[in-house]
Amino acid sequence: MKDMMPNFNLVQPADLASAISTLADAGENGWAMAGGQDSLDWFKDRIKRPTTVVDLSGIPGLTGVTETADGGVEIGAMTTLTDVENNDIIKSKFGLLAKAAGRVASPQIRNKGTLGGNISQDARCWYYRSGLDCYRAGGNTCYADTPEGMNREHCLFGASRCVAVTPSDTAVAVVTLEASMVIEGPNGERIVAAEDYFIGPAINIEKMTVLEDGEILKAIRIPGTWANAQFFFEKVADRNTWDFPLVNMASAMKVSGGVIEDIRLTCGAVECVPKRLNVVEDIVKGSAPNEETAELGAGAASRGASPLNYNHFKIPLMENLVKKAIRG
Repeated sequence: MKDMMPNFNLVQPADLASAISTLADAGENGWAMAGGQDSLDWFKDRIKRPTTVVDLSGIPGLTGVTETADGGVEIGAMTTLTDVENNDIIKSKFGLLAKAAGRVASPQIRNKGTLGGNISQDARCWYYRSGLDCYRAGGNTCYADTPEGMNREHCLFGASRCVAVTPSDTAVAVVTLEASMVIEGPNGERIVAAEDYFIGPAINIEKMTVLEDGEILKAIRIPGTWANAQFFFEKVADRNTWDFPLVNMASAMKVSGGVIEDIRLTCGAVECVPKRLNVVEDIVKGSAPNEETAELGAGAASRGASPLNYNHFKIPLMENLVKKAIRG
């Protein structure tokens, strides 16, 4: 019955250790809830049916922005997107993340939604979200990758049975900024590079991140490496508010003596994980950020793309965003 949530035990722990213990005991039937913007949709549509839901909102130490000794910042995973967008330290040093956070959904959702939740959210494929038994849901078919499938929003790269994409705006920003993800679990703390935090369907088709049962994303650490660089972020969507990206692009560039000294480019909504454009970076380093360089980079960006029936438009869209990023 739609819009009627199945029964579950709601646990509201007062500390991180209790939350981890509860989730570990629940195993695959446990669910960690941050802002709840995505979780509650899953529950009311009765697609996800956890028996134990752990609300992280009452745990101290999971929010806030702190400057680090290397000139970077550490951001609690439960920090709201609004707070990330408006934080003076992030705006002054890492405006890329502030802008990406400000393009998520709507003001009301950003007031409640968290940075960790947005980064870690599940795929947005129509079929998967409708509860069909696709590969990602444990079935044996992909309904989007068919001649009649609705695949306008789906991937250009990295398909392996599943053709869904990462829907996060902030994920491309943290990957570009070389962030590290601080994860706490039953076996203690571990730190994973943001680029390695996301996993594709060829590795595990039922997961989007490396989080294991009982583990919680505690914080995002951004080093000072790219502080005050030349940033670019753009999100193309059907609507300016609420919508998920058709393609988004994040870049950080250092220009010295009129040439690109260093650059990182990450594209979203074209693969199941945020896609680093390593080849483009190698091509444009050492060149002036002009139209000729932008054209060379754009041509390399879509190399190897395998469009589906209805998403060919993503190729020129991706190429144009690369041009804009390189031109600054």
